[in-house]
Amino acid sequence: MRDFFKVLKRAVVEYIDDEPFDLSAIVAFYAIFSLPALLIIVISLVGYVFGHDAVEGEIEAQISEAIGQEAAVQVQTMIANAYEDENTKLMTIIGIAVLLFGATSVLVSLQRSLNRVWWVRTKKESTGVKKIARDRIASFGIILAIGFLLLISLLVTAGLSALGSWVRQALPTSLYYFFYVLHFVVSLTFIAVLFSLLFKFLPDVRVQWKSLWKGALFTSFLFMIGKFAMGIYFGNMDPASSYGAAGSVILILLWVNYSCLILFLGAKFTKKYAEYHHHYVEPKPHAEWSAHGFGA
Repeated sequence: MRDFFKVLKRAVVEYIDDEPFDLSAIVAFYAIFSLPALLIIVISLVGYVFGHDAVEGEIEAQISEAIGQEAAVQVQTMIANAYEDENTKLMTIIGIAVLLFGATSVLVSLQRSLNRVWWVRTKKESTGVKKIARDRIASFGIILAIGFLLLISLLVTAGLSALGSWVRQALPTSLYYFFYVLHFVVSLTFIAVLFSLLFKFLPDVRVQWKSLWKGALFTSFLFMIGKFAMGIYFGNMDPASSYGAAGSVILILLWVNYSCLILFLGAKFTKKYAEYHHHYVEPKPHAEWSAHGFGA
């Protein structure tokens, strides 16, 4: 625990120096424009197994739990409008390319921010079409991973819900709380897997898995606590009430902004953890340390 707090203290100090609020605001801006295309791809992938309505319902439930029903309805409207566009325009190759470009834009923006957090940058000779293509392919791979994790999460959640219903009827109440804790642990694990994939493949840096897992678990724990806290905040304070019709968009921006702040703190914790324990870390072949460098 003493080592943990040492690492956390160093991470927070360096995290503040990196101006995370500016980085998270940039990602939130891209997220608003990328959200419909991103959700369409994920819903289409997972919908082959569960059906589009079931997946949309699950996404709406998660958004409603985090930032309220009004924002969830707004996201559903975005999805519906995007599907209408897809049925008329995105049936062509150019349309599909636009869809993919829009879905990956937020992850490319997130990659640049994570590079800032890790203090790496792309070499000048490595910029250009190859770099753009590589970033978009990596981003699309993350989208596929998100779809796969959502699929597994829905399967596990459905199984736990069915098992929990049986427990309520056939077994003592105390065991029901055990399944509630189990559900929390399963959710924490899936979120940790997603964060570890983001930390592994988005930034232009190579990190050992033993550092990534520690950072991902720390980030997912912060995210679960933050999700609960923000749900209470949005439910009681209604910060978007002053913005009228744009209130739902403001809520989405606030949620993405806050989530990115947690993500960047987790990435910084991963960096300082690897540095503290002298784990192997180096820029990818097309990247280099920035002016700060690793271990500064």
